[in-house]
Amino acid sequence: MNEIPVRLGLQQRVLPEYRAPFFELLAQSCPQGLGVFAGEARPQEAISSFTTLQHAVYFPASNRHFFKGSAYVLLQPTFVDWLAIWEPEALIVEANPRYLSTPAAIRWMHQHRHPVIGWGLGAPQASGIETSLRTRFLASLDAVIAYSQTGAEQYVAAGVPAERVFVAPNAVTARPTQAPLNRSISFPEGRPTLLFIGRLQARKRLDVLIRACAALPENLHPQLIIVGDGPEREPLETLAGQIFPATTFTGARHGLELEPYFAAADLFVLPGTGGLAIQQAMAHTLPVLVGEADGTQAELVRPENGWLLTDANVPTLTEALQQALSSPAKLRQMGLASYRIVSEEVNLEKMVEVFVKAVNSVLVR
Repeated sequence: MNEIPVRLGLQQRVLPEYRAPFFELLAQSCPQGLGVFAGEARPQEAISSFTTLQHAVYFPASNRHFFKGSAYVLLQPTFVDWLAIWEPEALIVEANPRYLSTPAAIRWMHQHRHPVIGWGLGAPQASGIETSLRTRFLASLDAVIAYSQTGAEQYVAAGVPAERVFVAPNAVTARPTQAPLNRSISFPEGRPTLLFIGRLQARKRLDVLIRACAALPENLHPQLIIVGDGPEREPLETLAGQIFPATTFTGARHGLELEPYFAAADLFVLPGTGGLAIQQAMAHTLPVLVGEADGTQAELVRPENGWLLTDANVPTLTEALQQALSSPAKLRQMGLASYRIVSEEVNLEKMVEVFVKAVNSVLVR
């Protein structure tokens, strides 16, 4: 079955802009309607969000944020009120026990004999009362959708029956429609081009990337193109000017403006966390060298198409870059593998398929 035959509700803390294509595509698989309940992020989070959906119905939540870091909790006090208005016959919630309004919403759904599915990164090791609360929370769900195989294994270890755990690899782009790019077997003008695209923040570790490029043997010195803007731009430009002048800062670029940069690159590099452009780079037939981040990158980055850094320091990144840039022919093969992965395995269409399967599985119980 490729459709969800009931009215679906979906709760989120916020609606990040990059999720819009997924929600729109999922809504098209919900002929009875998709309602999305979410609120605003804290101002300091600098999350680009959206509140307009063409194929789904958006309901604003009055988010109340308390504390910071590991003590953070969220209240969405109108959650149950929204359920009474939208009347979903199945509900997907963020699988986060720190969202204090969610248990009441789960109870409301179960009182009306409707299932609830959790969607989350996983359940890493915890201790004490946090483990107890999480175990109880996960036990209240009818199924769980994990971002990655690693996350799925954590949910099973936390007590969720394996048959109730589904893996929807975290996708932000659709299946590519264009043919794979056919790059030259050698580097243009004998010099490789490295590409980074994203917001210029400390957590992206671009200072490490610049230092690693400077530490490479002179015959492998690349042209480094950094696309994006952010609070770290000025200090990064200063650093590059001092130790690696072959760095170009283009400022922010979006949509079709990115195409020439993808076409000119030989390798996409992101040593830190985040990285929505990784899948875009792979769709443009590029191998990737990225930080380990939250574990979801392992679904994308494999020995056949790139390098996954477990420790993004200068020596480690320099060694990985030297290995990557020593064989243009191998880079081209790895780029084709990237294209295959996002074409066949990790894309929005595959992600929606798993959500449809998970919802239909709990409807027949």
